[in-house]
Amino acid sequence: MGTLPQLLEEDIAQIEDALRELLSKTDATTAVVIDKAGFLIAKCGNQRQFDLTSIAALAAGAYAATQTIANLVREKTFNSIYHQGERYSVLITNVDEHCLLVTIFRAVVGVGAVKYFAGPACERIAKQMKLARQRQPDASIDLSQLNLADTSQVFKRKR
Repeated sequence: MGTLPQLLEEDIAQIEDALRELLSKTDATTAVVIDKAGFLIAKCGNQRQFDLTSIAALAAGAYAATQTIANLVREKTFNSIYHQGERYSVLITNVDEHCLLVTIFRAVVGVGAVKYFAGPACERIAKQMKLARQRQPDASIDLSQLNLADTSQVFKRKR
């Protein structure tokens, strides 16, 4: 059983719209939605400046490690991770049981504003994922199982 619902163009458009709104309200540089295995689902903003594939994989690993730390300190979960740098900072926020939102922003931008507006963005993304899952409850995919040599089972024509 896969972890992500089958996403249509409309789903991706809604997710990207949530990302654009987040970027406009926070002056963040880049925002991406990834699954918790580290695969990119949607991206918005300055995509050429960063290696988003590597960032996605490492962000998922960092989030998983943070959840282990949460358990060790007897917390059920930590819903976000903040990495502060000299030029750029990163906020990784839990969207739902399968996805994360990674927001990259200049270090001069306050993390408070990014975190504040990431909340509604996560809610919109989670809502879209839920709608996609309800549309076809049995049709889901696990991106880690994707056979890149034969993607015919994932990429099909719309009916």
